[in-house]
Amino acid sequence: EWPETGRLALYLLGLRATCPPLEPGPQRSLVTWLKYYLEEDWAGSRQHGHPLTSYYQYSLGVLALCVHRKRVREEVIRRLLVAEHHGRFGHAGGNAVDTEAVAALAFACLQRERLVGARLAAELRAATRRARRRMVEAQGQDGFFGNVYSTPWAMQVFIATNTCQTQPAYGRATAALLENLDAFTTAATMAQALPVLYGRSYLDIASMRCQEEPDTLTPISTKTPPAMLGNMTVRLVVECPKPRCPQRRLYDRPVPAPAGASLLDVLRAAAAQEPPNFTFGTQDTPQGPFLSRVLGLEAQQQKRSYWQLLTAPSTSLQAGVADYRPKDGETLILRLSEW
Repeated sequence: EWPETGRLALYLLGLRATCPPLEPGPQRSLVTWLKYYLEEDWAGSRQHGHPLTSYYQYSLGVLALCVHRKRVREEVIRRLLVAEHHGRFGHAGGNAVDTEAVAALAFACLQRERLVGARLAAELRAATRRARRRMVEAQGQDGFFGNVYSTPWAMQVFIATNTCQTQPAYGRATAALLENLDAFTTAATMAQALPVLYGRSYLDIASMRCQEEPDTLTPISTKTPPAMLGNMTVRLVVECPKPRCPQRRLYDRPVPAPAGASLLDVLRAAAAQEPPNFTFGTQDTPQGPFLSRVLGLEAQQQKRSYWQLLTAPSTSLQAGVADYRPKDGETLILRLSEW
């Protein structure tokens, strides 16, 4: 089975944050499984030179173990250090800020919790400084580090390393984040943004004293947003590169859908059109549905391929299929790409 490194890491981070009852048996078993997944994740490195999942998930695994104050083999840490040093965190069609930030948080945690020796700690500090510098360089005119979703990860690094007060880029990112909170609609993305809004990072979970945590969770009343009336038409295009697909454009049709529909709703509407020549499939992930198959073509981690979501002519969407809401007349492109 494919390693569940990232999913289990996020679960363990959430478990520690909720101050579970002191029953170490099940929790210890999950930590052991995460250590196992980290080794399985790297099993293909001799052939591929990278984790089977991604450096993002691999870094999450190291961070989760550190937050639980579990030692990590030096070889596991050095795999990330080598990747950082050689700039291997990036991928085609996207930015490396989120991966850089998760790795930097793992490095900072290992130093803070004193889970490494002095020499390795010095290397981790240097790598964290380099990652911070690259994040500042990646900040756009909109104030985001990379994009709206990678920004909370980057901000956590500045918080964890006590540099947010001295870095002007952090203030600009805070202003941008506050203006775009409606972008965070899933539990996973909210969990990244909420600590930042309170000046905290995931590293603070490790030092929580659960006995002193007050029960402050109270239900809130939510109002159902008013239904949007009317319809819209979205042009849907599917592209696949040569030589895998001799005919590069596989699908190009207008798709009627209700106004305010998500991209996932548009795909469902396309699949229901006559003749029924559009098909797609999704996988459930902690970040919501992930587009995994279009017109029978699978996105495969083994081949480092994925379905890139764009709005014409070539702007990558900063939201998933369930979160992005197209505008009337917009052209959306599903492009099979490599990372």
